[in-house]
Amino acid sequence: MGIKAVTALLTVIAGIGGAIVAFWLLNKIAELLPGKWEDRVKPYLFILPAFAAIVLYLVYPAVLTVINSFKDNFSREFVGTRNYTDLLHDDNFRQTLLNTLLWILIVPAITVVLGLLVAVLADRLKPTGEKLTKTVIFLPMAISMIGAATIWRFVYTANPKGTTQIGLLNAVVGKLGSGPVQWLRQQQLHVNSLLLMVILIWLQVGFSMVLLSAAVKGVPGDTLEAARIDGANERQIFWRVILPQIKGTVITVFITVTIGVMKVFDIVYVNTNGNFNTNVLGNEFYNQISTFINYGKASAIVVVLMVAVIPIMWYQVRNFRAEEANG
Repeated sequence: MGIKAVTALLTVIAGIGGAIVAFWLLNKIAELLPGKWEDRVKPYLFILPAFAAIVLYLVYPAVLTVINSFKDNFSREFVGTRNYTDLLHDDNFRQTLLNTLLWILIVPAITVVLGLLVAVLADRLKPTGEKLTKTVIFLPMAISMIGAATIWRFVYTANPKGTTQIGLLNAVVGKLGSGPVQWLRQQQLHVNSLLLMVILIWLQVGFSMVLLSAAVKGVPGDTLEAARIDGANERQIFWRVILPQIKGTVITVFITVTIGVMKVFDIVYVNTNGNFNTNVLGNEFYNQISTFINYGKASAIVVVLMVAVIPIMWYQVRNFRAEEANG
């Protein structure tokens, strides 16, 4: 057994053992309290480790990031909103915001539409065909972002004219008699950004399909049968019966994919590193903190992302509560 395997095993044992000891101690502390106080305090003691983890790994870093966004990178003195104003006056950063907005507008919408299309159509296949179709479409979910980005980098690769094209797309173009195209340098109409979006859509359609397929199967058969008896065709059944009943799931998938898109980094980093007008906020954050060692601006970018996510999360929570009230 290798050193890494032993380390992993010891880590698991220490983690599980530590959790058992912690809850045992908390239980003993609760038992020391008199009568009713034990029953009142014990639930709070048991959720204390979870709250402590949230504060330590989520709340504290978020607060620290906000504070750092108002500090100078070198003197660490407070400089107000200078980091934000410097970013917003930077033409490259404004273009990065525009690129990120394009990702947000395009990727979630196409992902949900394709996932819903596959879910509805696969539901009409025989069980074997349905399982095979869903398995093939879900397979990319097993690939990491870095792995998927690397695979598609070979798809878009362009070697000099006259040499063998190892890029799948340029190999096809070559067979059609055209020269190799530098796909990821095509900035007109944001073609290169759209090609990068294809990678994330390819990864996320399986996730969208699984959730939406479960929602479609959850639509009561009696409702569908009643609609058919009333003379509704399949298109009308989809738009007026199925879609309204799975609206909550559609919104959930859309918001989940949207949040993932706002944090996209790996795909852009592996393929272009933000060059050729393809930069997004996640990649810009990495460049600021890793390449330029500018913690102030990097923190400001993170705060921009957090502020952008808050309305989306608020809408999602509101949607969940509305569903519970109607359910």
